[in-house]
Amino acid sequence: MARRCAITGKGVLTGNNVSHANNKSRRRFLPNLQEVSLLSDALNQTVRLRLCTNGLKTVEHNGGIDSYLLSVTDSKLPEAARRLKRRIQRALASKPVAA
Repeated sequence: MARRCAITGKGVLTGNNVSHANNKSRRRFLPNLQEVSLLSDALNQTVRLRLCTNGLKTVEHNGGIDSYLLSVTDSKLPEAARRLKRRIQRALASKPVAA
């Protein structure tokens, strides 16, 4: 499983550990990924995603996974998020409009 955020696309970065003696060895900076279940109102189910904490904060700030995905352009989303956005759009299009 890739260490990549499903919303922001953040992934692993590389750099150096630098000791007091200035010895350098390679290391990896891992994103703070969390397995979360978010409630989708359009799909009437929970959606499980691996999000970084910054991505989770962004989704919550925008009012949930549905409203966040519908407000962001496709070019800024990773492929997994685009697939989920298309599922949400199809579900909203098939629902009857309440008067």
